Amino acid sequence: HVQLVESGGGSVQAGGSLRLSCAASGLTDSHNCMGWFRQAPGKKRERVARIDSDGAIRYADSVKGRFTISRDNADNTVYLQMNSLKSEDTAVYYCLTDGFWGQGTQVTVS
Repeated sequence: HVQLVESGGGSVQAGGSLRLSCAASGLTDSHNCMGWFRQAPGKKRERVARIDSDGAIRYADSVKGRFTISRDNADNTVYLQMNSLKSEDTAVYYCLTDGFWGQGTQVTVS
């Protein structure tokens, strides 16, 4: 039974920082691609960042230079460090790996 549990969301003022975590359990392969997505009200879910099994990283243009994705394969955990947050970063953030989604964590920037 695969389970992804996100944490670290919250409310922050513009310019602030948050660090999201996503702990995966039940995976048969701990070296899958892992990614962060977000969905703002009334908008489509969009990919924010991904980190491949070989460590290759990609970011959405809107977060380049502000967000950093990393992973700990030993703990099957992926992180998203978010700095210089803007109001347009407000969304529910989800992690994805191996076709499984987490429940999401709310990030609100005011």
